[in-house]
Amino acid sequence: RGSMPSRYSALALAAAALLALAAPGAWGFAGSVRPGASTRVSSARRCGSVRCVASEPEAPAKKKFRVGPRQYPLSAIVGMDNVKTALLLASVNPYIGGVVIAGSRGTAKSVMARAAHSLMPNIEVIKGSPYNIDPSDKSGAIDSVMMLEMEATGKTLADYETEIITVPFCQVPLDVLEDRLLGSVDLEKSLSTGQTIFEPGLLARAHRGVLYIDDINLLDESVSNLLLSVISNGEVIVEREGLSVRYPCRPILVATYNPEGGDLRDHLLDRIGICLSADAEPLTLEQRIEATAMAIRFGSKPDDVEEEAREAEEAMAESLVFARAMVKDVTISKAQIAYLCEEAKRAGVQGHRAEMFATQVARSAAAIEGRDQVDAEDLKLAVKLAIIPRGTTINGPQPDEDMPEQPPPPPPPDP
Repeated sequence: RGSMPSRYSALALAAAALLALAAPGAWGFAGSVRPGASTRVSSARRCGSVRCVASEPEAPAKKKFRVGPRQYPLSAIVGMDNVKTALLLASVNPYIGGVVIAGSRGTAKSVMARAAHSLMPNIEVIKGSPYNIDPSDKSGAIDSVMMLEMEATGKTLADYETEIITVPFCQVPLDVLEDRLLGSVDLEKSLSTGQTIFEPGLLARAHRGVLYIDDINLLDESVSNLLLSVISNGEVIVEREGLSVRYPCRPILVATYNPEGGDLRDHLLDRIGICLSADAEPLTLEQRIEATAMAIRFGSKPDDVEEEAREAEEAMAESLVFARAMVKDVTISKAQIAYLCEEAKRAGVQGHRAEMFATQVARSAAAIEGRDQVDAEDLKLAVKLAIIPRGTTINGPQPDEDMPEQPPPPPPPDP
């Protein structure tokens, strides 16, 4: 009789242990923890002599949020083949001089600019540099502050820590001031530190990125002249208030405008490599229907449109990565350059920028196709994008009315 309580006690403990093991959550089944419970459940419960630990549910997947509106895929834009090609070529080679797109309202000018930016590969920069300095640059394109630091410490670009960032997209507002564009002295920091502190402007962040100007024809003339001067020289020089700062600026210029608001000044057109009109390629009725249906789908089901365009978008993005690496090694023969110069002369183009920009277009086109030598198709594309839009008149005597105009000479054979 004296052993009965202990026997009952042992049986009770064993029963409690079995009940604990059979309870929901003891074996870690899904739903064993009530919804909303913390991922770290209570440590351990004593069930007699058995230690029972409730299972820990997997942390719910974090929802990814996008910053800003969703970008319309470039490959999903109907028509506008010349404009899309020009944007891709400019994305490869900033020495093309940028792209300006004219067009009436609602012709997807800004949509194409942002869509092309989303395809550009990330860039490597010196960590903490506000000027997006390229650590692999061998031309010495660094800012004056870093140059002084390198001279004082004996460092090279290879000694600095680097990071990978998304290609900047900097939009220039129409009412921008020169200080906001170039940079100026930060008075608050200067007063607090006792030293002159320079605050970089938009052009500093735009280096190696996209500099986007909407309605460039409405931009103040002095600002537009300053912009084009900087882009042509590839450098910003700020000298004011006892401060002298230099930094590189080689962005990809993309500008748009509506001709109804006024024409673009000739000296601006002369400085920009490719000038195209979205109205020059009017859509057919079938294309308008397709474009409208695609826009409606993107507004209601953007994930579906992005998934359908994923393969084409990835292919274009991959080609840009390889083309950027190859374009420096692409060669163009003297005979091919002579052909571009002859075409510019036939079109009555003033100056020599047309053939220089056309040369860069041809080299970029070859790089996108994975070739290290310009061929006849690249030359035709360069004439189409960089020379013909600049043409004014045909020099020399005009042909008789009864005689057809002579066709342009064929491109020289591939070397």
